[in-house]
Amino acid sequence: MVLDVKFHSKRPWAMQMNNMAELITVAKYWKQWASPKWICMVLNNSDLNQVTWEQRVMEGDPKFEASQDIPSVPYHKFAELIGLKGIYVDDDEKMGAAWEEAFASDRPVVLEVKTDPNVPPLPPHITLAEAKAFASTLMKGDPEEGNILIDTAKQVLGAVLPGHRGT
Repeated sequence: MVLDVKFHSKRPWAMQMNNMAELITVAKYWKQWASPKWICMVLNNSDLNQVTWEQRVMEGDPKFEASQDIPSVPYHKFAELIGLKGIYVDDDEKMGAAWEEAFASDRPVVLEVKTDPNVPPLPPHITLAEAKAFASTLMKGDPEEGNILIDTAKQVLGAVLPGHRGT
């Protein structure tokens, strides 16, 4: 079986900056497509996460909550309001079923997944300057300091220990 599926993955900041309008475009045109299979997965961490981590790692600045916390938007419900299918997942045990539901849909899907903003998006290699800036962030008193340390340790250990996952 060959699936003709268009797949996109977006963080909440990308959804709020550009893609909610693009969902309206999808809603307008999807019935003209040869296949209605189109899935947009939103990794919703309620944070301008990439910018937050760039500030922490590149500049050594703690998270500035006033500019980084974003309003809670139920993207899956927005999808339903405009005629698409919306699926919400906040339990990793339900991801498989959510993907099955998305692939079985007769219309485009927004698959919203609640994620943890304190899991660092670590690149495969970290420079010494980035490690120093990150340490500086923690010494300045980042508001999420405790969770950052735990989640960073899990991610690093999960990547180097055989048979372990970083979660």
